[in-house]
Amino acid sequence: MKHRRIPKRRAIVAGAGIAALVATGVTLQTANASETPAAPTAKTLSAAAAGNLASTLGKDLGTDAAGTFYDAKTKNLVVNVLDETAAQTVEAAGAKARIVENSLAELKSARTTLKSDATIPGTSWATDPTTNKVVVTADRTVSEAELAKLTKVVDGLGATAELQRTKGEFKPFIAGGDAITGGGGRCSLGFNVVKGGEPYFLTAGHCTAEITSWSDSSGNVIGENEDSQFPDNDFGLVKYTADVDHPSEVDLYDGSAQAITGAAEATVGQSVTRSGSTTQVHDGTVTGLDATVNYGNGDIVNGLIQTDVCAEPGDSGGSLFSGSSAIGLTSGGSGDCTSGGETFFQPVTEALSATGTEIG
Repeated sequence: MKHRRIPKRRAIVAGAGIAALVATGVTLQTANASETPAAPTAKTLSAAAAGNLASTLGKDLGTDAAGTFYDAKTKNLVVNVLDETAAQTVEAAGAKARIVENSLAELKSARTTLKSDATIPGTSWATDPTTNKVVVTADRTVSEAELAKLTKVVDGLGATAELQRTKGEFKPFIAGGDAITGGGGRCSLGFNVVKGGEPYFLTAGHCTAEITSWSDSSGNVIGENEDSQFPDNDFGLVKYTADVDHPSEVDLYDGSAQAITGAAEATVGQSVTRSGSTTQVHDGTVTGLDATVNYGNGDIVNGLIQTDVCAEPGDSGGSLFSGSSAIGLTSGGSGDCTSGGETFFQPVTEALSATGTEIG
């Protein structure tokens, strides 16, 4: 099987927009990439197994790796690579190889340029392995002058980036899982965790930045903040101060619950479920990783999971999960659960590591 490196070429890109929940309209495209025929050894994998294989191949390929995503229709892991030798390594491991134009280093460079030259409230960007580009989005609050500036920066990045616009407005959803309240605001409990044998729970950092003492839906005080990180990150740790049950599960709002036994990294293309106190349970797909969103007023959050799952105010902090694995904490987005939208999530694995906690 012959593979060839595609020559570099420039592309003119159109406008984009950002909002706390952003619709990217990502599909499994092959723009600016040549796809190799499916290898006969391609394995049928679950999303979790695909994530594990992606991690292994990432280490094996080094700088020849250019991103991965999970094709839910074929249940295959698709791995972007830069040359034929790397493609053969991918296929031998049981994944599909796709030779693409942009390396991870080039995409990272594009993100660095956006951070230095296009830090505009109401914008976001995320690496999309399905298009092998950095997708930049501008929300409805971005002015014409700001959009012109953003367009110029994105155009200057050539084939490494594309710009799009959303009709919504990016904002944190302060107002998954069960409702928690305090100081006149309402958020959602994310996941129950354990630290030093003591019970805690995780929620959104923009919630704990505003509220320090938390009560349940009946008004009973249940916890006090121990750690709060927002912006840059968006997670908060609350220590239980009341003798209440704290099972490691997520409310499915139908009289049942999903047991949570561990945490996992998200994979683009993975099916996920969100639970929140405003809109309850909704499903969707991971559309991007390492997303940056600018909520305005200097509130810029990095390293987020981007999805097409809807959410609304009050869902902040709620649970994003896949089966029994905790994936993320609801940060913000655009749209709603009537017209649709997209949502950003703080990765749970990062929150666990930073707070020294474990799912439990």
